[in-house]
Amino acid sequence: MKKTEKELEGKIALVTGGTKGIGKAIADELANLGATVIVSARSLHDGNQENQFIAADLSRSEDIKQLANKILEQYGTLDILINNVGGTSAPAGGFSVLSDEDWEKDLQLNLLAAIKLDKALVPSMIERNTGVVIHISSLNGKLPLYASNFSYGVTKAALNNYSKALANEVASKGVRVITVSPGMVRTTAMETFLNSYGASIGKNLEETAQLVMDSLGGVPMKRLAQPEEIANLIGFLVSPKASYITGTNYVIDGGTIPTTI
Repeated sequence: MKKTEKELEGKIALVTGGTKGIGKAIADELANLGATVIVSARSLHDGNQENQFIAADLSRSEDIKQLANKILEQYGTLDILINNVGGTSAPAGGFSVLSDEDWEKDLQLNLLAAIKLDKALVPSMIERNTGVVIHISSLNGKLPLYASNFSYGVTKAALNNYSKALANEVASKGVRVITVSPGMVRTTAMETFLNSYGASIGKNLEETAQLVMDSLGGVPMKRLAQPEEIANLIGFLVSPKASYITGTNYVIDGGTIPTTI
């Protein structure tokens, strides 16, 4: 996609989970487009972080409040909020192996963290009658896999529904809310998941990746996405070019979902 020079100049953006993987790719893309980018994570992934970093564990309500307060105190507002943080540490094996703690952790990380951060930051967008919120969901919110990541898929489906409801509520107040649902993306987190799942079923990483792709019905493009491919879509969605887009869930999965719905 051909980029307009610095089309996000003057915009303030927050990317949660922005120090590695998809989050880092998004942060870099927004910075390349001219935005001032703040990234949050529990800790720095490496020492080469070019964007402003604020440490925050979004499984903790107090950390979410402190993160929002620091941004509003320093910048007065926020133009772009990328709720990217997410994941799961729940074991594979279906519903019977999941504990209450597994469900609670996945609900907090994949749903409640975004809800709480939106609640803290979206009002400042409404006051200015402008802003964009992106929720990074997952293909598993539409195509759940009970054997490998049951609770993750369920919580991402809930995020999809929440995002649509919020979009409808704030659309008339100048704030756009969009969901992006990547398929399998080649990140360290994905490799960790594949290695863990593979160990439980006696397969190596490549075999497990193929098994998961097959369980989704296959990936017509025959490969995993690169983080930058997700970031390119985000760069468009938060730009003025996408000013009439809200309430939509963009699936970016290499053609995996077998229908147009």
